[in-house]
Amino acid sequence: MPATASSAEPFNVEPRGGELLAVCFTAMACPCEVLLASTEQALALECGRLVAQEAWRVERKFSRYRTDSVTAWIHEHRGTEVVLDDETAALVDFAKQCFDLSGGLFDITSGVLRRAWNFDGSDRVPKPSEIDSLLPFVGFEKLRWQPPYLFLPTGMELDFGGIGKEYAVDRAYDLLAARRSAPFLVNFGGDLRANRSPPAGRWQVGIERPDTDRNAAMILDLDHGALATSGDSRRYLLKDGIRYGHILNPRTGWPVADSPRSATVAASSCTEAGLLSTLALLQGPRAAEYLNEQGVRYWLT
Repeated sequence: MPATASSAEPFNVEPRGGELLAVCFTAMACPCEVLLASTEQALALECGRLVAQEAWRVERKFSRYRTDSVTAWIHEHRGTEVVLDDETAALVDFAKQCFDLSGGLFDITSGVLRRAWNFDGSDRVPKPSEIDSLLPFVGFEKLRWQPPYLFLPTGMELDFGGIGKEYAVDRAYDLLAARRSAPFLVNFGGDLRANRSPPAGRWQVGIERPDTDRNAAMILDLDHGALATSGDSRRYLLKDGIRYGHILNPRTGWPVADSPRSATVAASSCTEAGLLSTLALLQGPRAAEYLNEQGVRYWLT
C-alpha cells in the first residue's frame, strides 16, 4: 500500500524500485509526481511538498479557470493599460518571442477560439461563421506590449495554457535543484525534467500510444534534461470520419490538418521542449521536417 503523508495532505509516497521513491499529487488537472533517488520518506515528502506548492502556485496565478488569477485580473482590465509583475511580464515576453519565432502560429491570444470549439470527443464541429466571428480577437500583434505595460483590447483574451504546465515543471525543477544534488525527476502529466540519472541506470519514460489508456507506444531512456509531449489523444472531435484535433491554427481558427497524433521532444528545459512539440504539430505534415531543422531529438506517433 502507498504511504501517505497524513489524511490532511494530498500526497502519496510510493516505492518505485531501485531505491526510488515517488511523491504523487494532482495539479493543473493532471497527475503529477517527483521521483527521488532516496529511501527516506520524510525527505521525499519535504521535496514533494516543495514541488507541489510551486505547481499549485503557478496554477493559481495563471489559470484561465480561476477568478482570482492574474489572467482573470488582466481580462477584467481589458481596454485599459495595466502594469504586470516581473514574473507575468517575463511570461508574456516569452510568449511574444514564441509568436515571432513561429510566424504567428504560437499565439497566446488564440484561446478565445474555445468559445467555438469544445474538444470533448463528440461530433459538434462549429460552423465557419462561429469561427470567423472570433478571428478579429486573435493575434498577439493586436496587443500593445511595452514591458511591463500591457494593453489588451476589449474582447481579447490571454491563455497561458500552452506554456503554463511546462513553465511550472521548470520552476519546480529549479527550486528542487537548488536544494538537492541527488538524482530526481519532476513529472507533471507527462511533461518532465530530470537532473541526472538514478543509481540503477537511466530514467524509463513511456510515450503513450494514442487512443489507449496509458499504454506505452515506446519506452525512452533519459539521463537528464526535459521531455514534453503534445497530442490529440483525449481532446478531439470526430465527424463524418474526420478527426479534428485540438491544435488550432490561430490564423484560420481551424485544427491543423494531417499532423501527427503526438509529438514528443527532448530539450534542455521543459518550456523549450513543450514549445517545440506544439510547433511541430502546428506544421501539420511538415512536423518531422520542422523538428529535423531544429536539430532536436523527437518521437512522432
